[in-house]
Amino acid sequence: MKKEMAVGEIKARFSAVLEEVKQGQKVDILYGRKKKPVATIIPYREEAKGERKIGILDGKAKFEFRDDFEMTAEELFNL
Repeated sequence: MKKEMAVGEIKARFSAVLEEVKQGQKVDILYGRKKKPVATIIPYREEAKGERKIGILDGKAKFEFRDDFEMTAEELFNL
């Protein structure tokens, strides 16, 4: 569930907003006359203990570079 609030409203009700976030509520922060979204406050989540997998293909794919592989920094940055 997501809620939208202007900066002034968040400042006035900050403690209450934090309580809502602790209960799982996400809060979009709106800024300026046009009430443009600039950030979202989300509940803090403890990281799972143990080994982290990097990416969805971790352990499912592998890659190798051939011995004759060459790439300059310029080629890399122009990708």
